[in-house]
Amino acid sequence: MNNNCVFCKIAAGEIPSFTIYEDEEFKVFLDISPATRGHMLVIPRTHCADIFEIDAGMCARLHKLTVAMAARIRGALNTDALNVLQNNGPLAGQTVRHYHVHLIPRYENDGADLIPAQTEVSGSALAELAEKLRRPLPGGHQ
Repeated sequence: MNNNCVFCKIAAGEIPSFTIYEDEEFKVFLDISPATRGHMLVIPRTHCADIFEIDAGMCARLHKLTVAMAARIRGALNTDALNVLQNNGPLAGQTVRHYHVHLIPRYENDGADLIPAQTEVSGSALAELAEKLRRPLPGGHQ
């Protein structure tokens, strides 16, 4: 637990939350500043700042839970549209430095603007970028 982390405090029960689900490893609760009705967060109880710190096994289990919570949203709120959002770092919009996944139900004319602007990129620029991203990483990471 990180004593300066609001999500660690929520996970520990030190700060109240509108909990949807919890077990020994994860907690799911409603966002107190929701983008839409039913917006919830899925967090690990163990503190890790972002995707670069979370254990791969924990991340896999968290995303299995995320799928189950998405089904719960669809069934309870009668919506088939949903954004699954996970930000890493301030430039990406991460405001709480504790790994978390947003589940944001979408409704007709809900006003939530979560779709990034698209830009035109040339085929040669994409080919160059793809080549760079395919190169082996230092340290043996694929």
